[in-house]
Amino acid sequence: MSSILIVDDEKDIRELIGDILRDEGFSVRLAANSDDCMAAINAEPPALMILDIWLKDSRMDGIDILKRTKRDNPDVPVVIISGHGNIEIAVAAIKQGAYDFIEKPFNIDQLMVVVSRAMETSRLRRENSDLRRRDVTASEMLGGSTAFRLLKAQLDKVTKSNGRVMLSGPAGSGKEMAARFIHANSNRAGAPFITVSSATIEPDRMEEVLFGRETPERGLEQGLLEQAHGGIVYFDEVADMPLGTQSKILRVLVEQQFTRLGGGDKVRVDLRVISSTTRDLRAEIAAGRFRQELYDRLNVVPIEVPALSDRREDIPMLARHFIEMFHRSQGLPLRDLTEDAEAMLQTMPWPGNVRQLRNVIERVLILGDGSGPIEARELPGTEAPGEEGRLVLGGALATLPLREARELFEREYLLTQINRFGGNISRTAAFVGMERSALHRKLKSLGVVSNGKGGGRLSRTDDEFDDEDEAVGAPD
Repeated sequence: MSSILIVDDEKDIRELIGDILRDEGFSVRLAANSDDCMAAINAEPPALMILDIWLKDSRMDGIDILKRTKRDNPDVPVVIISGHGNIEIAVAAIKQGAYDFIEKPFNIDQLMVVVSRAMETSRLRRENSDLRRRDVTASEMLGGSTAFRLLKAQLDKVTKSNGRVMLSGPAGSGKEMAARFIHANSNRAGAPFITVSSATIEPDRMEEVLFGRETPERGLEQGLLEQAHGGIVYFDEVADMPLGTQSKILRVLVEQQFTRLGGGDKVRVDLRVISSTTRDLRAEIAAGRFRQELYDRLNVVPIEVPALSDRREDIPMLARHFIEMFHRSQGLPLRDLTEDAEAMLQTMPWPGNVRQLRNVIERVLILGDGSGPIEARELPGTEAPGEEGRLVLGGALATLPLREARELFEREYLLTQINRFGGNISRTAAFVGMERSALHRKLKSLGVVSNGKGGGRLSRTDDEFDDEDEAVGAPD
């Protein structure tokens, strides 16, 4: 059981409270002044602190200690006691974050009721923290494609450092998942992971949300930066942050401290910063919408998160992961995928990336035909063959002469299969039923060349293929 820290300058009082709590089975530590108190907290944050408001011969009084504790260890409940108690002191203590206030001389039964409730609050906060930590740690990065392995290798390198990371990539590609992976595998895994949604916070509220505020009516209200103390703050879509806020964030990064709105005290924070963007920040800088100095501070380690179209090999694995996830969380049917459904998923366009794939799987499970394997015809955007197995031709294809239509079909079909198999020529050849050398010749005749990302693209050049390569676009 975590200990209770009793802070009182009167030896008789602190030892009396300590004896009472020990008799009730609690572990107790004692402190006579502010220096002893802060040393005890720094050695091990208590589950609960019972704090006298007046401390003789101390550098800080109880309110000062309360402020420091709520800043550095906000989950620790603090019960204020005082022999000079009045309603003004009680209100001031509660506004500064105290759990409760007890006036001396106190009733033992009253003390035990407050302590029991405060310890239960402390227990629940620890459990919530543990659950959040396990949830983040359990989040997996799934994939086996070349693009995914490159991303994973880069993320592994930055997990143990405190370097600032800038994640770029299209919307829905998994930038927040990458940030959470860094957090879960870092030495800050047990500390908070706080997301700042720059695009959804009203610009006129941004500074209040980030820095918090102090008002006579509501007391001290922590902002997101203060809540992230000791952990990671993740600026999602950082390009949407107002220019005025950008300059203040820059100062926080330099000084590691800030002042709450309406407050006068400096709040010191220990933060690691991860940012993400779907925009070209250099273009934003050129347009005057983003500060060069902030970009330089945030872009210490740039990492690009690939689009789902660049890692099509991972789609079946991701789809099955989402099926299992929705089965556990929503009780939706636990279904498999047919080969045709896998192939269809790998060839579909995914402008919304992994987020869109997740939404498609959820939709199919909710509206699907039953508990058997998911079939291609259940996927959105697919159409069943026409009458007697006929395929309906698109307008452009139907107007071409046979030779041009056949060439267009072959080119698009082979491009689709190459991208589906991540650019692997051997696997593509096996699927389409061609010899690898014959497929190379066909691709050359159709003008399909490497795109450098493990897939294929069209070209009007006569570039030769290297028959020794196993994949179109294989890295040098």
